[in-house]
Amino acid sequence: MVRLFFFLYSWLIFVPLMVATTVLAGLTCLLLIPFLPAEKVAKLSAIPWAKLCLLYSGVRVEVHGRHHLLPGQSYVIVANHLSQFDIFVLYGYLGVDFRWVMKHELRKIPVIGICCEKLGHVFINRDNTEAAIASLNEARARLANGASVLFFPEGTRSHDGQLKPFKKGAFKMAQDLHIPVLPVTLSGTFDILPAGTLRLHPGATARLILHPPLTVTGHSDTELQTLVRQSRAAIATPLSDSCPQPSL
Repeated sequence: MVRLFFFLYSWLIFVPLMVATTVLAGLTCLLLIPFLPAEKVAKLSAIPWAKLCLLYSGVRVEVHGRHHLLPGQSYVIVANHLSQFDIFVLYGYLGVDFRWVMKHELRKIPVIGICCEKLGHVFINRDNTEAAIASLNEARARLANGASVLFFPEGTRSHDGQLKPFKKGAFKMAQDLHIPVLPVTLSGTFDILPAGTLRLHPGATARLILHPPLTVTGHSDTELQTLVRQSRAAIATPLSDSCPQPSL
């Protein structure tokens, strides 16, 4: 009976509410973007959209380590990717003005795709090297006035909940621009909506853990490998350890 209730709730209540909220937030974004900076438009449209979608799905979010953030500092943010719900958690609760580097296929999603473009998020085509480089250069240009750029360095979401190897693009950008890398761990979202299924599990707790930023010290390949290794180790640790009490 419980599984049947959740199934009916997902399709009869959650999905219609999420669609309606997405359309309303999208219209708000498109109406405001000609008149306000992207950061303010995101606060009025994308952030409420993300928090409402989490509310509809009964997901509670705990945030750890926000004290590591310095006001006005730009970061190259790297996070693990477990579920589509990562988008809601990061947008709603990260508390940083950031531009996403995302797969170019997402540009085709109705409403969301065009709003992401208008807000300055960057679409990257990994099948086209020249286009990918151009997109990363575009992302570099967005790092101004304390804005950050966010990558999923695994390249795609995990299908088994395990942390995958990291690609180097985010860390090379941090080296080139001499900007700190901010490792972020997401946990709990895989259980809410596992990859390859539309079966929603309401009532779960998602955790967002911000680790101490990693200072970029050089430009050599050895230092790049160290940066990748340190970031992955920081992100991996809470996935196996128990989380501390949240500090908001």
